[in-house]
Amino acid sequence: MKPPMPDTRPADSPSLFPSHVRVVDVLLPVAVGSAYSYRVPEGIEVAVGDIVVVPLGTRHMLGCVWPRTEDPRESPKPVDPARLKPIQRKYDVAPLRPAMIAFIRWIADYTVTPPGMVLRLALRHDESAGIARERTGVRLTERRPERRTSARERVIAALLDGFVRSKSDAAREAGVSPSVVDGLVDDGVLETVVLPPEPAAEAPDPDHSRPELLPAQAEAATRLVAAVKARAFQPFLIDGVTGSGKTETYFEAVAEAIRQGRQTLILMPEIALTQAFLDRFARRFGVRPAEWHSAVSTKRRGRVFKGVASGEVRVVAGARSALFLPFADLGLILVDEEHDNAYKQEDGVHYHARDMAVVRARLEAATVALVSATPSIETEVNARRGRYTRLALPERFAGTKVPRLEPIDLRREGPPRGQWIAPRLAQEMERTIEAGGQALLFLNRRGYAPLTLCRACGHRIKCPSCSSWLVEHRFRRRLECHQCGYATPVPTECPNCHEPNSLIPCGPGVERLHEEAAKLMPEARLQVLSSDLAGGVERLRAELKAIEDGEVDIIIGTQLVAKGHNFPGLALVGVIDADVGLGHGDPRAAERTFQLLHQVAGRAGRHEMEGRAFLQTYMPEHPVMQALVAGDRDAFYDREIGVREEAHLPPFARFAALIVSGTDPHAAQAHARALAACSPFTGEVRVLGPAEAPLALVRGRHRYRLLARSARLFDLSAYVRAWMAGAPRATGNLRVEIDIDPQSFL
Repeated sequence: MKPPMPDTRPADSPSLFPSHVRVVDVLLPVAVGSAYSYRVPEGIEVAVGDIVVVPLGTRHMLGCVWPRTEDPRESPKPVDPARLKPIQRKYDVAPLRPAMIAFIRWIADYTVTPPGMVLRLALRHDESAGIARERTGVRLTERRPERRTSARERVIAALLDGFVRSKSDAAREAGVSPSVVDGLVDDGVLETVVLPPEPAAEAPDPDHSRPELLPAQAEAATRLVAAVKARAFQPFLIDGVTGSGKTETYFEAVAEAIRQGRQTLILMPEIALTQAFLDRFARRFGVRPAEWHSAVSTKRRGRVFKGVASGEVRVVAGARSALFLPFADLGLILVDEEHDNAYKQEDGVHYHARDMAVVRARLEAATVALVSATPSIETEVNARRGRYTRLALPERFAGTKVPRLEPIDLRREGPPRGQWIAPRLAQEMERTIEAGGQALLFLNRRGYAPLTLCRACGHRIKCPSCSSWLVEHRFRRRLECHQCGYATPVPTECPNCHEPNSLIPCGPGVERLHEEAAKLMPEARLQVLSSDLAGGVERLRAELKAIEDGEVDIIIGTQLVAKGHNFPGLALVGVIDADVGLGHGDPRAAERTFQLLHQVAGRAGRHEMEGRAFLQTYMPEHPVMQALVAGDRDAFYDREIGVREEAHLPPFARFAALIVSGTDPHAAQAHARALAACSPFTGEVRVLGPAEAPLALVRGRHRYRLLARSARLFDLSAYVRAWMAGAPRATGNLRVEIDIDPQSFL
């Protein structure tokens, strides 16, 4: 789909308002389709793209001076200028560039979302954090205090060297309270000095530490560097086996962008990955890049925002939301682990950061590279059809071999009843640890057990607000819902029949696997890696470092361990339930299972030790398992692409999902049926449903789903937009969510 071109007409066009009144349209980050008109007071000069502070009701908020357009969805209705509220002030940050405005419009158009909600993603930081505050320090003057105390004398003695210190540092060095320093400032004994603002990030050195690259890496890096030099849109797929040095390869493109004076955005799917990545970046460029994700403080986000807009910040590494930063001159976008599901925003604006990164690169005339050892089917098809240039890295950087995978048929050599580690896997773990290596047990289930039931009456404990079983977390002694976050202490009796001590856990989670491994190998040092353990990102980073330093023998983890970690001592991987992702009707189930297991197995054998991986499965004959064991990635892609094309599934067709939800199931179902009844008729679109969603109840809201399917080149966004324009409005607490190109079918 071709994105709309930015409107370059003046913001104060006289077509709607008298020439003596300056009026501009301001788009606000709210769920309203059009901009609002505001009067420009004397003494303020604004232009399209400027960020301004305007009144809205009883509050003030940031907005963007928006270009005039003929599109009624964005244009405000003419209003008497005398009734318009004035702009309060112009915000001290660089204006949004035409490419950024076009990007916001493109996403709003594609995702069928009010443009203000997309703008909200671009302005999502605390306004007060972005205001440039002066940093001040104090130093001695020639004057001496009339009132002398021992505390004051200690402050003067500490500052006799003539250096400037902050008030807090001066007070700490002198061993006094800050009020003593303030008193000396008031008396003129100390003077305040304005310090230069703290930079959002230090400038990286492109030649700090240039690596020795393998021939395949050097060839790929040369092509990326040439693309950055060309200053034109070029999309690439960096397709390398696990451990092939993909990061070191694309760092050469980052270096060239720095030399060109342009900016780089590196997207990552997981916050926990950033620590190891930041260390690698610092080894190559001498300093760390700016970070942008939810764990970054509000104050620092404000500095990064302004530094990106001014061009001071050259490289940003961040989560998907970093895609909406207002870069001054974006020359390179890198999407690491591009296949990862975390790049899809599943609430609010339903966008896929991987796909939108390609759109933004095109609008910015930038190079974009998608990076993966297991590309998504969409990306693989684009590479096979020549839309993306494939840069292949077929060998591991350290010369080690990709781990060989072996199946363990649980039908013939499964573990004893009540256990989950097969005897052969347990033996291999013991041998690995005795040889000085580490073992990883992978199970993509958090907590202790996915289900708790009563052995007396058979009652299963469910979430009161969701159609999900409560998961036991024994480390916390709680039952939790992984959909809405509801939690309750583990009861001492069945809530149904009230039989005491009758509740039993069913099935394993990583905590239960930890318990079993500890019994099998009591001398081993164990560590559970799961995103829901207490301590957050900092604890997770400390645990990852302990593993890298060899302080752990057995790692037990969820899918978190599959995301790009480098464990030097890891020699063996055991997948406890390789079939877990294949047991439902998701059309992407085979792809996701293959990617996840391939990535997990690829953690082993990345350094001196030879890597091995074992897949515990009840379906060793399944095409996914056969492709993994044979190490034949192309065979998997050939088959999966053929299945998708024959079944008219993405990327050979397009889907749009409409989820209707409400607290009253009858009202939600009735509205979903009304939507289906008014869908525009065309032979190019088939509307399926409504049907109860697989997750029928989430957070107390009943959910019904409609699915529209069309050919790949059909403008499905325009169809859904026309559909919604003629549809009945949702009333009460009913809500309709639109998801173009859905990734989840739950």
